[in-house]
Parts: sequence; structure tokens; C-alpha cells
Amino acid sequence: MRVFFIVSFLLALVACGSEQEERGERSVNVVAQKADFVEEEQVVEAIGTARAARSAELFSEVSGRVTAVRFTPGAFVRTGQPLVELDAREERLSLRLAEVRVTEAEQLLARYRRIEDTGALSESQIEAGETALAAAQIERDQARVALSLRTIRAPFSGHISFSEIDPGDSVTPQTLIAQLDQRGRLYVDFAAPETVFDRLGTGQTVDVSPFSDPDTVFKARIEAVDSAIEREQRSYTVRTVLDNARDRFRPGMSFSVRFVDTGATRPSVPETAVVWDGDGSAVFTVREGKAERTPITISSRGEGIVLLDGDIDENTLIITEGVQKVRSGQAVAIVDPPARAPAEVNVAEAQQ
Repeated sequence: MRVFFIVSFLLALVACGSEQEERGERSVNVVAQKADFVEEEQVVEAIGTARAARSAELFSEVSGRVTAVRFTPGAFVRTGQPLVELDAREERLSLRLAEVRVTEAEQLLARYRRIEDTGALSESQIEAGETALAAAQIERDQARVALSLRTIRAPFSGHISFSEIDPGDSVTPQTLIAQLDQRGRLYVDFAAPETVFDRLGTGQTVDVSPFSDPDTVFKARIEAVDSAIEREQRSYTVRTVLDNARDRFRPGMSFSVRFVDTGATRPSVPETAVVWDGDGSAVFTVREGKAERTPITISSRGEGIVLLDGDIDENTLIITEGVQKVRSGQAVAIVDPPARAPAEVNVAEAQQ
């Protein structure tokens, strides 16, 4: 009886071993596909601020009392147009006096020239007359400059801002008169990350959209990039030029800036195909009917798709469904993906 139980036990062990061996060799159904190779895109999005291509804050070079303001805020003014006039009575008198002295010096030197050949005058006296005339002319020119400084003029053509200056006000060289902007072209400056420094440079174009009209996209050409990388933010300033001939935009406006950089071609797979373990990220590939763990590095991801770096070519089959059931060396059988049942829509709820 004891011998019978021993034999039965041994037979059961053999049967279990055979069943486990058969179960170990059984293949696992998986869904696999070849990787799509696509160009990697890096999207740079930033906020830019517009400034006039030419802009100046206007100050008086001298102190004085305002006698006239000759511009309308927001209006277009031309180069040399008078904007503000200061009291210039003393400067006009100084110019008249200087002109009289020039006339006297000219008359004196003319008399010297007439009698120069008679020998009545020495050469030094004639030279003194010439020097006196030159000095009088310099004083006249200085008086003209002093008088011109009593009128603040537009240094270039453009649109002038509002001003707090009124006739009767006293101004100094520290008093802001107004700001003048030449806004036919606008600079839109934005910060770009250091990672695209070699690929985002002069001559390229970016898409810009004003905050006031986000659905409208304009092309702006990059005119210059900063000469250094900002240490804390690891970014650099990019300057683009936006045509504003229709005068739609203003300096100081904010713009959304977008740049798409096309990089290297990389394999792409569904995000569900990637597994993680103690050795890092990987995918399971199918080679000779067996699953093989292939280490990868994720280059970028978006909308359920990841771009990879790894030992993958156009013919490599990658397991996209069933990765949790396989191990490296596991025999696999490739099957079609399961049909997705269409989603049911409750019309009554949709109409609510």
C-alpha cells in the first residue's frame, strides 16, 4: 500500500512538471507594429513685447518757461517740426548784439585793407583785425545755437505721445516733454531657450499673434539675436521685425510668439509601448518570434505618442499591447488589435 502511494505521488510530480513545461513554452498573444519614423519637432512658445523701430524720449537741453506747445498728442510730426517753444527774449537780444559786433569787426577790417598798402598800419594790426572778426563771428554762431535750443524740434518723423507740458510751465533738462515713435516697423523681442540657439537665428521667421487678436497670425522676420545667454534663465533675446505699415499695432503691445523647429528623424510609438524598470525605460521588440527588451531613451512626447532613441529601425516590430504579459525571451504570437466598440451617445443627454 505504501509503495502504491509513492508511485502515485511520483506520477503526479511528473505530470505537473510536464504541464508547467508546456505552460512555459506557450506563446503570449500580443499586438505589435513597426515604428513610424517622423521628424522631431520642437515648439518654442514665448511672449514678446513690441517696441518702435525708432523711439526717443524728448527733453529740453536748457531750462526755461514754456511759451507755446505746437503739437497735438498722438499726431504725426515731421523731422524738424517745432514742438515746444521756450521764452527766448534774452537769446534773441544776444544774437542781435553778436551780429552788430560782427558788422563792426567787418567794417574795421575793411578800412585796414584799404590803407594796407600805404604802410600806415603794421602787419600785426591787420592780423588783430582779422582775429577780432573771427571772434565776433564765433560769438554770433554761439548766440544762434543758444537761440535754437529754446525750440524743441522733432528729431525724426513719427507719432508723438501725450504730454504733461502746457504754456507757462517751467521745464529743465530733466523734464520729459513727450515720446516720439516711428512705428511703421515694430520690433517684437522675446526670450528663446538656449537649446535652440543654433537653430533659431537671423533671417528665419516666426509666427506672432497679438493678444488683442489671437486668431490672427503674422510672419515676423528675425533681425538680430543677443550676443550672450542670460545665466539664470538660460535664454537669450531674439528680435523680430513686424511690418506695421497699416498702423494696426502700438509699441508696448504683447504678442504670442511661436516657432516650430524640425530636428532629426526618430521612431515614434504609442506611449503604452514603453515600460519602466530598474534599468530605465525600454520597449519590447519581436525578434525571431520572441520578445526582447530593447533599452530606449524618450526624446519627446505628446498626445499619447513618444519619440525614441534606441536600436530600432524601419523593420523592427514593437509590442504595443500586451507588454505587461511578456518578459525578455518570451515566445509571442502577433495578433490583430481588438476591435473598439463604438461609444454610445445618449441623444437626450447631449441635447441638454
